[in-house]
Amino acid sequence: MQPKNTLSRRDFLRASAGVTGVVLLAACAPGAAPGAAPAGGAAAPGTDRVEVTFMGWGATEEDEGVKAAIAQFESEQDAVKVTWLHTPENYLEKLLTDIAAGTPPDTAFVGSGDYRTFIHNSLLLDITDKLKADPLLSAENYFIEPQETDRCTQDGKWYGIGSCWVAPHIYYNADIFAEEGIEPPSNDPEQAWTWDRFVEVAIALTKDVNGNHPNDSGFDPDNIDRYGVDWPHSDLMIHSLIQGNNGYWIDPNTGLLVLDQPAATEAIQKIADLVLVHRVNPVGTAMQALGMSNTQMLETGKLAMAIDGSWALSWMYKIEPKLGTGVLPGLAAKTGTSMQAHLHSGFASTKHPEESWEWVRFLSTPFYQTQFCKIGLWLPSQTDLMTEEGLATWITEGVHPEGYVDIPTKLLPQYGGVLYQPPGWAEATQIVTPALDKVWVGDATAEEAMAQAVPDANKVLQEAVQG
Repeated sequence: MQPKNTLSRRDFLRASAGVTGVVLLAACAPGAAPGAAPAGGAAAPGTDRVEVTFMGWGATEEDEGVKAAIAQFESEQDAVKVTWLHTPENYLEKLLTDIAAGTPPDTAFVGSGDYRTFIHNSLLLDITDKLKADPLLSAENYFIEPQETDRCTQDGKWYGIGSCWVAPHIYYNADIFAEEGIEPPSNDPEQAWTWDRFVEVAIALTKDVNGNHPNDSGFDPDNIDRYGVDWPHSDLMIHSLIQGNNGYWIDPNTGLLVLDQPAATEAIQKIADLVLVHRVNPVGTAMQALGMSNTQMLETGKLAMAIDGSWALSWMYKIEPKLGTGVLPGLAAKTGTSMQAHLHSGFASTKHPEESWEWVRFLSTPFYQTQFCKIGLWLPSQTDLMTEEGLATWITEGVHPEGYVDIPTKLLPQYGGVLYQPPGWAEATQIVTPALDKVWVGDATAEEAMAQAVPDANKVLQEAVQG
């Protein structure tokens, strides 16, 4: 999962400019009170453990999961103590403030949108040699590859390890499909719908208060009783269809936006047309008027299908109607989905690089990941959790719908792609997002909007790398 807030590159650089060469403020703090751990993370008197701090966000489930992982880690060895710095609100601002003050944590959650910026500014601990020397984590195909290497490495070096994977797919009200006599989407990517079939079903499932469908002459678009689908306009949801069109959001070779290329503009326009042409997708104002989330709309029968991240299963499984899931429709490809999640990293300034590595390593073993997979919040990044034996440790009856195992075992490794987020990402999105907004309301086509925005956004990305 990602933090909800971001800072511009300018704000980030202002906050982190003084990090290099700064003496940690903790080193010159007053002496610790008797019995307390000394500043700088050293073990308290009378113990042999070295303290490593770990900063992260998260709601109750993640908070409890981290605490459980710490307890397990500390029970397995007696050299390292982990102090959890739970920061559920304004995470990035607080982290950058600590970095600028010369007091960053030893280890932390790093959002995928910030990861390469942190690397560019030499903030993260290089763990390449430690990972390659580790007999477990360096084993061939321990992680889903090449996706794990794609997200974690820069110039062949590792500066963190992904926490898990999350990926968009379809959620649907199975009772509605049964009532309408329509075969629902499959979790098997080989059985994915074409885009035309997806739109056909969405039209059939959309009806106004008089029971008319969008292709009926008497259809009333201002009084829709049930929408066929809700496809949000977030980066992950858009990139998933671009992935399903054999395209990219960011070129992995150049680090530049390619949203102006045909594969991307076609996918963007298809999503926009769900509202503008087919009238099967609620506009934001319609959802606001209803005062419902997509989950509530699914439960009350106001929505037949919702496109959302895999993390949403952790609350969607609780709805009263039977919940089903399926892979996204494809365009040029069979299907596609965007894979992302925060990473676990050590900071280059830590006084305890070995102990920090041991903790980051532990977070990449099955114990930590399994507990979040069980509740539907995460998908695994470790291939051992995708074997028949491994699946049995986390697939939970009543949480994961029938056939859901195809999402992690087939969709992710075969059809999932990483959304690259290079330095300058935050400022570049300030150019791209308003351009996309024009597409969503019909003021410009995707081709027109991206042709204008992408060159300007790429200048920002190029300046960020050079700066």
